[in-house]
Amino acid sequence: MIKRAKEAAQKIMRYVKTAGGPAAGIVSATLLALVSGCGTSSAPSAGGRAGEAAGGTTKFYVFHAASLSRAFEDLEKEFEARHPGVDVLRESSGSQTAVRKVTELNREGDIIASADYTILRDLMIPDHAKWQILFARNRLVIAYTDKSRYADQINGDNWYRILLKPHVMFGRVNPDTGPVGYRTLQMWQLADLYYKEKIGGKSIYQALLKRCPQDSTRTTSDVEELIGPLESMGLDYAFVYENVAKQHNLPYVTLPEQIDLSNEQYEDFYRKAKVEIIGKKKGERITEVGRPIVYGITVPSDAPHPDLAVEFVKLLLSDEGAKSLEKGFFTPIRPGLTPDIDAVPPSLRPLVKEAKF
Repeated sequence: MIKRAKEAAQKIMRYVKTAGGPAAGIVSATLLALVSGCGTSSAPSAGGRAGEAAGGTTKFYVFHAASLSRAFEDLEKEFEARHPGVDVLRESSGSQTAVRKVTELNREGDIIASADYTILRDLMIPDHAKWQILFARNRLVIAYTDKSRYADQINGDNWYRILLKPHVMFGRVNPDTGPVGYRTLQMWQLADLYYKEKIGGKSIYQALLKRCPQDSTRTTSDVEELIGPLESMGLDYAFVYENVAKQHNLPYVTLPEQIDLSNEQYEDFYRKAKVEIIGKKKGERITEVGRPIVYGITVPSDAPHPDLAVEFVKLLLSDEGAKSLEKGFFTPIRPGLTPDIDAVPPSLRPLVKEAKF
């Protein structure tokens, strides 16, 4: 089940308005829609203890990246079957929003799963979590429909020229709320280096940014929010993860691996792209450097149910978890990777190996 409450939503809105920038309006509008009837979930008040529901059911909160929704829905069912009396309550959002529920809003979550492990490293560790495990890979693509303008012409060589044609509408995620947002901008930067082409005297990055600026109504707070406008013809194209396009049975443009952030072979090239996003503190900006797309998971230091949380991570890293990820069109990382195996709970260590990244 996915549950959210009005009080938690209002606190998130107060945070983003205080933080300022385009993320405020986007996240506020999204949360208002959720609490006014467009969503189907509820949550405990921010700062309230996540504990026992009526009848002794244990509420187990999982804050995760939107792109993980289908895979984690599968895991939720399996986890509840293995742990009678536990009610897994998932909250889907952009990864930064998921993290800030714990770090800024004092929500008590048992699991945080991010579409970018660096978000956990930069915003949670060591103050709010002590370890993380990398568990899945993905790639960036451009999704569209058979109604999209020039759908019969677009490909991995001409996509930026198609997107810049008159009347073509494309969307992206805000970089301050979800990693796919800053990864999209990184990809545009890498496209400049890869294609070495100017469009109307501007770089590819500059031309695309001008057509879809940060405060554009076509900039959403998480990747799943791009699908509705795409399917309703409000957008012709959207920059999303490959697994999201596959889950929604959408055609998509496969980009060269040199720019789609999927292949470790090109990691040095990816690092040439840099995007600033909101940091830990008000007014702080941090730089996200281009890297292969890798997902990370952690248990907050003050998780209400740490033992259950470790069991959830164990399930994710198991054969059953790999099947759920594959059903969600991810590439599982097996064994999982961690920068410091001594910091990982002992029962998880047989399922991971240490790696420097």
